[in-house]
Amino acid sequence: MLIWWYSVKDMLARVIAISFIAATMLLIILLQTTTPSTIGPLGILIVFILMYLSVLSVLTFLLFWGSRGLARLSRQAVTRRPVRPLTLGRAYYFSSVLALAPVMFVGMQSVGKVSISDVMLIIVFTTITCIYIAKRTN
Repeated sequence: MLIWWYSVKDMLARVIAISFIAATMLLIILLQTTTPSTIGPLGILIVFILMYLSVLSVLTFLLFWGSRGLARLSRQAVTRRPVRPLTLGRAYYFSSVLALAPVMFVGMQSVGKVSISDVMLIIVFTTITCIYIAKRTN
């Protein structure tokens, strides 16, 4: 464990890893020790924030390492322009939007019934925002 920690040169990766561990542990503790009626509105907000941080961390590393694997596989194929892997910062930008989608879905579901139009709106919002990030960070 410590060997991995000292080999990580990027401070963003360390912050993301620490936030994942802390958010997941706090989320597990909150979900095991409280109920929605006893925790109150602020507690429910904290649950949604912790859920967002956990999903954000997992998606950031999945996008980062997945793009590296895809770039490595594409080198074997003959292409004019090889696929470049995402930087950790760019993967973080994309995952910050993608991590919001499940939180929005759970939030909408907790308020009332979710219809197909609500799911489509979340998909459209996420797609448009990812296209915007792709254009702005290029």
